[in-house]
Amino acid sequence: MITPATRISSVQEYYFSRKLKEVAQLNSEGKDIISLAIGSPDLPPSEKTIETLCREAQNPAAHGYQPTSGIPELKRAMAGYYQRRYGVTLNALTEIQPLIGSKEGILHTTLAFVNPGEKVLVPNPGYPTYTALSRLLGCEVVYYDLTEERGWQPDFEALEAMDLSGVKLMWVNYPHMPTGAVARQETYENLVAFGRRHKILIVNDNPYSTILNRTPRSILQVPGAMDCCIEFNSMSKSHNMPGWRVGMLVGKAEYIQYILRVKSNIDSGTFRALQLAAAAAYENDDAWHEEYNYNIYVPRRRAAEAILDTLGCTYDPSQVGMFLWGRIPDEIPTAETLTERLLHEARVFIAPGFIFGSNGNRYIRISLCAKEEKIQEALHRIRALKW
Repeated sequence: MITPATRISSVQEYYFSRKLKEVAQLNSEGKDIISLAIGSPDLPPSEKTIETLCREAQNPAAHGYQPTSGIPELKRAMAGYYQRRYGVTLNALTEIQPLIGSKEGILHTTLAFVNPGEKVLVPNPGYPTYTALSRLLGCEVVYYDLTEERGWQPDFEALEAMDLSGVKLMWVNYPHMPTGAVARQETYENLVAFGRRHKILIVNDNPYSTILNRTPRSILQVPGAMDCCIEFNSMSKSHNMPGWRVGMLVGKAEYIQYILRVKSNIDSGTFRALQLAAAAAYENDDAWHEEYNYNIYVPRRRAAEAILDTLGCTYDPSQVGMFLWGRIPDEIPTAETLTERLLHEARVFIAPGFIFGSNGNRYIRISLCAKEEKIQEALHRIRALKW
């Protein structure tokens, strides 16, 4: 008998990976499930992005291996995007590392900075991959609480009271997923001070900053942040390119080199035509972003709010990003009780908050990555149930 590595026992198959199999089975039975669970944009990239990909793919010289560090054209476009969106000036060649999506960056950054047995601070609730990859790599996961009462912002007094010995890295994600909590300048300033004081690398995962949000922020806007912070960004949400797998991490040149040392031993770079198309996407004008990151999402958000209202959930209307997070009524036993009923009786798939951590146990999350008509149809089905 061949047995797997012991590290496999520390993680389970990703919730959505398992659940989508069930949804596929229900659809094969003719159930017509409306999925409002996954944050996969249903909108297309800009026309010039697709045109660039098609044109460059026809170049016979474009199909060889590419530098793991990324081509200069893409890195310059990423630097330009950070300058325009956040007012952050970056050295395109030394302070930017293109990624094959953010999950890859989580892996490479952890490998570069955290030894087995050392500690990683992970938000509760938060993106499950922070926990899963940390455990696979033999790190000790230490959760820090985010609560509705504090606007889902870190409690720095509680952090200071923790045993921080052996903590090497802290995962941060603002605007926050799954709660939609906004990025606050005060929070960023406190995070930079906390990281510098305790020599902890702060990694801000920042893919949602432009969705339903006209005031995007970067932690690198804070003076001194480059000394102790790295920031991730992704084209998946902001440019409607989830399947393209293009993201980036930005930070101090020295830190980028540590990560590149890991990455260069794992992959061989991204297809050149795809990198050039991504560079074209970063040149999308403000009108494109206003339409695809804001205007289209507004009516979807209203329909999602109507769903939460129908379910008797409470929520913060100031949330940003492509999800809506709501607290379930006290009389409902668990979030999963509610989401399972919605799936099997209303044929609507919504994410239960427990998958993001114990502090999400009384919450559900609705994705806005579906046409307004679909969300309205989901609302109609839910209203038809007897509550």
